[in-house]
Amino acid sequence: MVFYFVTALYVFVCFTMMLVVYLQQGKGGDIASAFGGGSSQAAFGARSGATVLSRATWICAAAFIIGALALGILGKQGPGSVLGGLPGEPQPSQKWFESQLLAAVENFDRARPVFVEGESKAVPGPKAPTPPRTAPAPAAPAAPAAPK
Repeated sequence: MVFYFVTALYVFVCFTMMLVVYLQQGKGGDIASAFGGGSSQAAFGARSGATVLSRATWICAAAFIIGALALGILGKQGPGSVLGGLPGEPQPSQKWFESQLLAAVENFDRARPVFVEGESKAVPGPKAPTPPRTAPAPAAPAAPAAPK
């Protein structure tokens, strides 16, 4: 519940920061000031006093960073897998899972094909398995040649 509240607040802060930045006036960003023709000696234009919008930008930027950190911390909490959330049972270890998987694979019928689905981000996309190749039927023994 807290995670969803923080997410909604974070989205609100993002939209507010975009609005505040878009409402601000530029600092003499015309083409003349880009090549040194501006009236100021500063690199990025004349420094003016802090306005309400510039202060709101700093507040939104701080809330943006704090929100990103909070979402990162809240997103890491919770069970590590789907099986970890079972009440009264500890989360199984990786070694236990792989041992159970190996025991199940060893009991497969070797005459029947088995398709395994892999869950990996490295797999580029779904691919249909190719049908297994079958050995050609053995040729019938040649009939003995008829006597001439």
